[in-house]
Amino acid sequence: MLSLILKRLGIGVITVLAVSVIIFFGTKILPGDAAQIRLGQEATEANIAALRERLGLDKSYAEQYLTWLRNFVRGDLGVSLSGDAPITSLIANRYENTLYVAVLTAMIGVPISLALGIAAAMFPGSYYDRILTFVSVSLVAAPEFFTATVLVLLMVFVLGIGNAVVVGSVEGKGFFELIAHFALPITTLCFVIASQLIRMSRAAVLNVMSSPYIEMAILKGVPRRRIILRHALLNAIGPIVNVIALNLAYLVTGVVVVEVYFGYPGLATLIVQAVQTRDYVLIQALGMIFCLTYVLLMLVADVAAITSNPRLRHPK
Repeated sequence: MLSLILKRLGIGVITVLAVSVIIFFGTKILPGDAAQIRLGQEATEANIAALRERLGLDKSYAEQYLTWLRNFVRGDLGVSLSGDAPITSLIANRYENTLYVAVLTAMIGVPISLALGIAAAMFPGSYYDRILTFVSVSLVAAPEFFTATVLVLLMVFVLGIGNAVVVGSVEGKGFFELIAHFALPITTLCFVIASQLIRMSRAAVLNVMSSPYIEMAILKGVPRRRIILRHALLNAIGPIVNVIALNLAYLVTGVVVVEVYFGYPGLATLIVQAVQTRDYVLIQALGMIFCLTYVLLMLVADVAAITSNPRLRHPK
């Protein structure tokens, strides 16, 4: 078990290093210059050169990369190129909104999606199963902005529930007040993750249901519900946990469209603003935070899958 975890950690470290190279040199491909954008078009070449030297943009790419990576490992995210503000302070003002929405969506969407997927596996081929499969496939095909637009039209303009733009502070709000505050973003994201979790949980359970020991239990007359909840679900937990981890990572890192659409300040909108101002250091810091989130969640998913399935611990 320990050796498997160490292997996963090694793969994670290699992945983070590879992503750091891609993120760093990928930002250099962006057109424009942070010093030019910051000083404006009226700035002289001398002023631009002086600012580039102060920001360290005059050094070679290799020197900039090694300096940035060394500082990141130390926990120093650097200073924003567009405003000289520490990146940690910029992130501190934004992460709460993203975290609130991600946690609330996970608490609401994940249990409901798993319950619907398992229920569909209990009654395969039924009208309930067919309708749920059709809805989940339709949600996969629908992009986030389309789902958000339909929800805004239905809930805000027809039913008069919620707000099309999320404004106001979340300080001092309780659980249900937070749900009401982020009602439309949470609903949109719940539909997004439900489209994946329902189909994957159903498929994972049905795949285990074809095993010989399950067929023997069916022949003995064990109720299908008991077979699924007591036997099949435990053996199907591995792929289900992996899908849950991917969706949780998406809730933290992939909500750019949802945040921009509803206009609430989170980490995703911050990285969009960084791209607009060519703030390379901020883009790199947020990109690495997103990457570390993915790697850690996938590591947790792998450990959970290995723990729940002895065959993964003893592949031979």
